[in-house]
Amino acid sequence: MTALVLILGLLILSFFLYAAVISLRESEHRAAFGGLVLGVLLSLPFLTIAFVPFEGKNAASLILLIIAAAAAAVLIAPFGRGATEGDGGPPVRIDERDTMFSRNALREKSIQLENYYLRRPEKREPDDRFRTRPGLLSKDAKHYEPISFSAAHASFRTVEALASTLDAESLGDPPVEVGPVEISSFIKMWCRKLGAVSVGVTEMADYHLYSVIGRGERYGQAVDLNHKFAIALTVEMDKSMIDGAPHGPTVMESAQRYLSSGTIAVQVAEFIRKLGYPARAHIDANYLVVCPLVARDAGLGEIGRMGLLMTPELGPRVRIAVVTTDIPLATDERSGDRTMIDFCRLCKKCAEICPSRAIPFEDRSEIEGVRRWRIDSEACFTYWCSVGTDCALCVRACPYSHPSGLLHDTVRRGVRSSPLFRRFALKMDDLLYGRKPRPKPPPKWLDVGKS
Repeated sequence: MTALVLILGLLILSFFLYAAVISLRESEHRAAFGGLVLGVLLSLPFLTIAFVPFEGKNAASLILLIIAAAAAAVLIAPFGRGATEGDGGPPVRIDERDTMFSRNALREKSIQLENYYLRRPEKREPDDRFRTRPGLLSKDAKHYEPISFSAAHASFRTVEALASTLDAESLGDPPVEVGPVEISSFIKMWCRKLGAVSVGVTEMADYHLYSVIGRGERYGQAVDLNHKFAIALTVEMDKSMIDGAPHGPTVMESAQRYLSSGTIAVQVAEFIRKLGYPARAHIDANYLVVCPLVARDAGLGEIGRMGLLMTPELGPRVRIAVVTTDIPLATDERSGDRTMIDFCRLCKKCAEICPSRAIPFEDRSEIEGVRRWRIDSEACFTYWCSVGTDCALCVRACPYSHPSGLLHDTVRRGVRSSPLFRRFALKMDDLLYGRKPRPKPPPKWLDVGKS
């Protein structure tokens, strides 16, 4: 029995030493120190019993093993998985003109601007506030930095260059016959080869579509898209870039991943058209669909407290693109696993760190027929326009945003399994990383142009 206690103590110490090493590699020095201290404290009773002779050693060993087994069983027991009420799509389509990006694109004294505020006068006052700020990627913004801001600008301009490819006609005639399962598998594997983290397919629902186009030359036109299927894909935003949020590297990485996801979507759409089927890529500033809802229904995640898609692999640290098409595809089921929603209910780190207080602390409520968290998009966007970046403090703070790997993936599995483990994992995340983790310095290769 003493040998079993010794083995268990060494396993506990080894695990936390491993966690400390991983944290050092991730430049998480607080987590590394905390993991080392926890490893010593938790393994000390086991090692003491194993090496120190005293009366009642066998009884103490048995009691310690029982306590350890009971704690492990309680933490990992898969009960009460935290399923939540149904939260489907809105009963009516969203008008893209009401999104902050569309409102930001309205030009002063233009007919579009005046018509919009005649229709939505309540939006005028909050929009006037963000228009008094310097704006995204502005030289006058609080966190302006020429290198990263210029790199972000270059990525966004390259995304714009892809716009001319989006509404191309089908090239193949007649259509090539394909099997839904086989072609779906091919597309998913190809997307991953091109850099996607996750890919899913769903049947199009009416609420997936915007009702009216809110940007570009087709502003104000009704969305008319009758494709049957949608392919949603995510790409990863580099953790070392997001860890500097809300500074320049954040918007640089965000823009780059809009481009990465958009490039994959454009390639897939062109491929499908070459097979003789209609297809359209939906990329940054050229959406006809609400990408997070499509991705959710394609099984890629759930919509979390911060209003972003929460993926099981990387949380909100992703960018999304979508391809809609009529090529026959095999659809994926929405996960139905609400453990992330339950975790978001408990966590609230994104709400605490949000500088604009745009993320709510209260639980989800029914808003326009859908159970969700209401984000104060005006407050959020006004802060963006002040600092010049798309912030991402909420993404950086989210416990789901930790890098993929044995350590963090093991924690994610525990979070999906047990409500008690979710609470334990959150307390550990607070202890090791802090409720409001501090921004880290940018990667050294970004330090250019300075003497």
